[in-house]
Amino acid sequence: MSRAKFIPLPGYAELPEEEMKRRAEAFYLEMARRRTVREFSSRPVSRDVIENCIRTAGTAPSGANLQPWKFVVVSDAVMRKRIRIGAEEEEREFYSHRAPKEWLEALEPLGTDHDKPFLETAPILIAVFGEMYGTGKDGSKRKHYYTVESVGLATGLLIGAVHQAGLVALTHTPSPMKFLNTILGRPENERPFLLLVVGYPADGVQVPDISRKSLKEIAEFV
Repeated sequence: MSRAKFIPLPGYAELPEEEMKRRAEAFYLEMARRRTVREFSSRPVSRDVIENCIRTAGTAPSGANLQPWKFVVVSDAVMRKRIRIGAEEEEREFYSHRAPKEWLEALEPLGTDHDKPFLETAPILIAVFGEMYGTGKDGSKRKHYYTVESVGLATGLLIGAVHQAGLVALTHTPSPMKFLNTILGRPENERPFLLLVVGYPADGVQVPDISRKSLKEIAEFV
């Protein structure tokens, strides 16, 4: 295997420390406004916006730069309904039989259950898949490394980009999610990571009055 070509770091310009502080604080305050929403408007979303959000996700670092992610954007109403039916079937089984008591107790204050109308109401569903291995034109397989970590990083950037664009989102992880491969016709080397529900918030939408952990609780400086 040939060695990669190396180039100067493109576009880097060091900023004055005060400007760095200003930007870091401004970005934090903007992202601190981000909230998960479960009630969506059916108002359409520009494809251009979604495409650029996914381009942002594609800038994430990945193991050996193999970029083992696939984003399937679902806007078709019939397909969204099929996904809702499949997800609710898994969720109904989960809430009724598989979920540990402690998990159900943790969810109870938020009022979540197996009913997922947002999967049909929201105009955009982004199904995020991780490629567990790559395939060559000759059918050969190439193992991907750190797939879950890489796809998680990309998904985080995607969520941030959606918020920055002025939309709201919900991360949905029915378990198991193999039904997404069937509905969306995805190959066996792709493993569903999550469904990102994207759109505008419904009029008058409310969110739980919750807080986030303080810096002291989540970080240590040594």
